[in-house]
Amino acid sequence: MIDRREFLKAGLAGGVAASLRGGLFARADESDDLPPLDQPRPNILWITAEDISPDLGCYGDHYAVTPNLDRLAAQGTRFDRAFAPAGVCAPARSALITGMYPTSIGTHNMRCKGVPPPAVQCFTETLRDRGYYCSNRSKTDYQFNPPLTAWDDCSRRAHWSGRAEGQPFFSVINITTTHESQIRSSARKLLDRLGAFGKKETHDPDGAVIPPYYPDTKEVRADWARYSDLITLMDREVGAILKELESDGLAEETIVWFFGDHGRGLPRAKRWIYDSGIHVPLIVRVPEKFRRLACADDAAALGAGTVCGDLVSFVDFAPTTLSLAGGRVPGHMQGKAFLGGQKTAPRQYVFAARDRMDEAYDLIRAVRDKRFKYIRNFMPHITRGQDIEYMNQMPTMRTMRRLQAEGTLSGPALDYFMLEKPVEELYDTQADPHEIDNLAGRDEYKETLFRMRGALEEWMRTIVDVGLIPEPDLDEMVRPGGVWAKTDPIHLAGFDHVPGTGMILGLGSATPGASIACRIDTKETEADTRRGWDLYVGPVAVKRGEILRARACRPGFHDSDEYRFEPGGESGSKLPPLRSGETDRFEPHWKTMISSDRVGRLLDINSLDTQDASALGKIIDGLGDRDSAVRYWAAIGVDSRSISDAKKKLAGLLDDRSPAVAVAAAEGLLALGEEQGALGVLIAALDGRSDSARLFAVAALGRIGEKARPALERLEKAARADKGYVARAAKPIVRRLGGDLSDK
Repeated sequence: MIDRREFLKAGLAGGVAASLRGGLFARADESDDLPPLDQPRPNILWITAEDISPDLGCYGDHYAVTPNLDRLAAQGTRFDRAFAPAGVCAPARSALITGMYPTSIGTHNMRCKGVPPPAVQCFTETLRDRGYYCSNRSKTDYQFNPPLTAWDDCSRRAHWSGRAEGQPFFSVINITTTHESQIRSSARKLLDRLGAFGKKETHDPDGAVIPPYYPDTKEVRADWARYSDLITLMDREVGAILKELESDGLAEETIVWFFGDHGRGLPRAKRWIYDSGIHVPLIVRVPEKFRRLACADDAAALGAGTVCGDLVSFVDFAPTTLSLAGGRVPGHMQGKAFLGGQKTAPRQYVFAARDRMDEAYDLIRAVRDKRFKYIRNFMPHITRGQDIEYMNQMPTMRTMRRLQAEGTLSGPALDYFMLEKPVEELYDTQADPHEIDNLAGRDEYKETLFRMRGALEEWMRTIVDVGLIPEPDLDEMVRPGGVWAKTDPIHLAGFDHVPGTGMILGLGSATPGASIACRIDTKETEADTRRGWDLYVGPVAVKRGEILRARACRPGFHDSDEYRFEPGGESGSKLPPLRSGETDRFEPHWKTMISSDRVGRLLDINSLDTQDASALGKIIDGLGDRDSAVRYWAAIGVDSRSISDAKKKLAGLLDDRSPAVAVAAAEGLLALGEEQGALGVLIAALDGRSDSARLFAVAALGRIGEKARPALERLEKAARADKGYVARAAKPIVRRLGGDLSDK
């Protein structure tokens, strides 16, 4: 048990009533190397827009109508090389809130429910600990449910105005106007907004400059014009936010960021890691009084109308915001602060990943320097043109599929539907900004290819890229048996009675990495569900007539049961157990099962794709490896090379304990013409325990074409009765096989 005197010394002498909000909770002790809390600190406002590339006037786009953002760029700094680590929102937002690569913390597959390592938290907790009021309006989408401790207010009404007088704020306002779905929307409200445009604001489809990887048709031009119209609408919303900030007298006290959450919401952009999918606009306006704080070595670099050509990644945004706010950047964060007191040297590379996108499996990694982009396709046997139900609703995508079916699609647009992808791609983004001329096979670029390949592999080893573990296996590691862990209940770390007043309590939870959310209510306020939760950072004073409510929470876990304490109350006066918080009941976190050496072995088996026929024997040897992930990649390698000698070993894997290996082996045998037993494995896998195992089976059935016909009845059932991505993936297969999708 902790020393009661030491506890009270921290709680009483440190000032329990020093508060983050409402005079309730003490802040954690401040370290000498952090700025004192009474030093002027900037407010920080993030304005984010969904699904946009740097298609703004300030980035030289003459088709754009973006006066407010152009003005913001003229007042601040335009970053020309800002990149998301994924081409879709949820993995990208996971990086924003944690400062970590999604492929490192298991939040890389779209709409998964990750369990990050214990040290990984929403960085806003550090800001709240430093006294910032944190609000989010209102999208989260972090690949885990945001804990109660992440925000003071996370709602559609969230606003900086909710803070206490004199309290600095960090606010996020997310604008959904430019989302992919709005390009194809016919909603009356949206049409009315667009109909209110003046002549100079409307985008003429005939004036659009269409990238060469699209066919030049009226449908494609109409989508591009609508996308540009939506950007203009969004620009108006940004203007209104900035005007409100100025009206509140906060413009000179607030560092404003504007950025997109990934690239434009059109085919071969969103969901992809070409620049069209990950290159985003980033504008940062730093008031003159904070420029020295933001860039001590060259404050003029952040002056009005400046341009920064440094490479920055979303993983850098959290550490940079903490650096500007005077909070310590946690050592586990993989990002680099590019502004503020903890600013680091500029990056040499940015990295990106594509994993499962909705119902479509793929695994692609990319590294980019200021000029070259290297892309590694780990599943080259899978076409880029996979069906994704949501994306297929876009008129541009429908047009591309129609023309491809008719045989009239040509040029770079046709490359999207090649049956296989190259193992490696290399692009000179200066000479070839659309990334259509693959230089990977040219002798004069060998040195660049080897350098970029090496940088990517080193990064994957360093961050321990868990994307190389097939999703069904990873899911079982993260949540054995599919069971969610629950955060341990609140326990008492110490307490003291305050005569005639109430009590002071110290709280804890035995769950590693847990945070505690607290509220002090009265009988009158307890039912108010709109009130937020404070972040517990020190002993809590509870007076008579007040009610302490507390929950322990952690990303990827269920919250603990709520603890309720009412001094002197009949039912609520029972204290939780007094304990130190030490525990030995927790198993090691799943990430400890995946080492850098293991990632290296998986990269080694995959590197055989880049070698000649002499490597085939090593691939076959991998089928007998003790590591299920190695067996999986070996089975894929056999499948893509059609090696007949591997039939016997593949057949031996049909009952592998890993569903991913069994499915890959079955698909490989079917590709080699060995149907006996293999198709039955795929059909049986449709009844697997996890969604990801079933989705693996459906994806394999989709790739084997007519050979899947005996599974049609079971696929029809999956399309009608299953939920989410499994049903979405089954539907196009049923259609191709002429099956029945009607309700029965």
